[in-house]
Amino acid sequence: QVQPVESGGGSVQAGASLRLSCAASGATTLTSSMGWFRQAPGKEREGVAGINSIGETQYASSVNGRFTISRDNAKNTLYLQMNSLRPEDTGMYFCAAERDSWVSWLRLLQPSKYSYWGAGSQVTVSS
Repeated sequence: QVQPVESGGGSVQAGASLRLSCAASGATTLTSSMGWFRQAPGKEREGVAGINSIGETQYASSVNGRFTISRDNAKNTLYLQMNSLRPEDTGMYFCAAERDSWVSWLRLLQPSKYSYWGAGSQVTVSS
């Protein structure tokens, strides 16, 4: 069983930065694919950033150049550095992981490819 736990969310003003963390059990960040997804009330869940077991990454076009996904294998922790935050970045951010199946970089932003999900961390960006 893999249980991701997110932290680092909060309320900030536009232009600020936040760093989300996702602690996962075992060696998930070393051997598995992981991703960040977000969802606003009444909206569909969307992929934000993902990284697979060989280090390939994928970003949503709306965050490319502003967000960076990374991992610390020693701490089994996934990170999402979010810079130049905008009000449209507001939402609940979820960390997801897939341990047993290969995820191509082309599929890293697809929620259906992930088996384990955290409870989420709220990010609110005001103008």
